[in-house]
Amino acid sequence: MRILVVEDEHKIANSIKRGLEQEAYAVDVAYDGESGFDFAITEDYDAIILDLMLPKMDGVEVCKKLRQSEIHTPILMLTAKGLLHDKVNGLNAGADDYLVKPFAFAELVARVRALTRRPKESLSPILTVEDLSLNTLTFEVRRAGKYIDLSKKEYALLEYLLRNKNRVLTKDHIINHVWDYDADILPNTVEVYIGYLRNKIDKPFADSPVLIHTVRGFGYKIGRNNQ
Repeated sequence: MRILVVEDEHKIANSIKRGLEQEAYAVDVAYDGESGFDFAITEDYDAIILDLMLPKMDGVEVCKKLRQSEIHTPILMLTAKGLLHDKVNGLNAGADDYLVKPFAFAELVARVRALTRRPKESLSPILTVEDLSLNTLTFEVRRAGKYIDLSKKEYALLEYLLRNKNRVLTKDHIINHVWDYDADILPNTVEVYIGYLRNKIDKPFADSPVLIHTVRGFGYKIGRNNQ
């Protein structure tokens, strides 16, 4: 999952970035409203963390312009202001949630998870396909009851595939949601990581159906091959 953080206080922005990366998110950072808006309309994000008080363009204006541009990415607005009218202004501009500084990082993560959760998965933090499960709260991945040890990037890739199970995803789609803007992505990076996942969730389970499939000329999908 890929997150955009728009926050002018570098220490806070970089702290949020590091913390979210520990939670297996890919994170881009912008330090002013104009840059944040440019990132949000040119890149594909699963959620945006947007500060209210920003140079060049404030958070409310960024939010309004994104919604006017038909960008419906979930937005969590941050601010040091806790007055009711500030919350109302942010939500009326199109924000989906609101968090007042200072905040506990655990609450920030919980709110981001809630915003990025697809409706069909809203009742459970566990993503599944066949006998494979991924718990988005504990980060545990299991197949046929056996624990599977994944790197952070392998986990992020598997989570994105599972959130789009039975859907064909292009390499560009995968890169845009699993790697951040500054990542050094080689042409075969997605292929390499798909190979890593296959070696861990398909090859060791010969008695279970193959789950990760290449759709030649299009991309990859997770699910039964006839679905």
